[in-house]
Amino acid sequence: MKYEIKGGQLPVVSCTLEKNESIVTESGGMCWMDDCFEMETSTRGGAMKGLMRAFSGESIFMTAYTCTKDGGNIAFGSSFPGRIMPVKLDGSKSIIAQKTAFLASEEGVELNIHFRKKLGTGFFGGEGFILQRLSGQGVAFLEIDGDLVERDLAAGEKIKVDQGYVAFFEETVKFDIDTVKGMKNKLFSGEGFFVATLEGPGKVWLQTMPFSVLADRIIALVPKK
Repeated sequence: MKYEIKGGQLPVVSCTLEKNESIVTESGGMCWMDDCFEMETSTRGGAMKGLMRAFSGESIFMTAYTCTKDGGNIAFGSSFPGRIMPVKLDGSKSIIAQKTAFLASEEGVELNIHFRKKLGTGFFGGEGFILQRLSGQGVAFLEIDGDLVERDLAAGEKIKVDQGYVAFFEETVKFDIDTVKGMKNKLFSGEGFFVATLEGPGKVWLQTMPFSVLADRIIALVPKK
């Protein structure tokens, strides 16, 4: 498979496949395609796996598009302003991503739900409670809110992040939720009561404009009767 990412703040990834190659996306993810693709929609692993995947922000059903001749083109577009990030998986490591990050992938990539086990993360983590785990082999395309900043954390190195700004990270990175210290900070800083802590070793990718933040700012500007 060859691919090219086009567009500005509302990008599309255009994929060119050879005969018998397949690409998988969530239900409704395809933008356009040549008349040489066969579609097969399924839960990809059974109804329970489909339901679990729905908790991570994706649809219960996934659709595989298989090319029937060499050079077939198919495209998948971002659903909000930002970037499309290609991630190459080689089977040795998994990637943990925010909810709704998955856009499309080669068939060798596995998409599963990822729970945080820590109680505090579960109740207060927001974006950090239910995540997406991508494993296996192949290229996956992720939707990023706004732009992207990469951090390479050394062993024991920590950063604190508003959890909505965490795009994805390597599975070696520890993710937890900490309480913001000081009552005045909690009430008046605008950061809320909790902040995500990421600890290395491993790479972390941060997004600059979470869609939830953008939506809140737009709503705040809408005139109220």
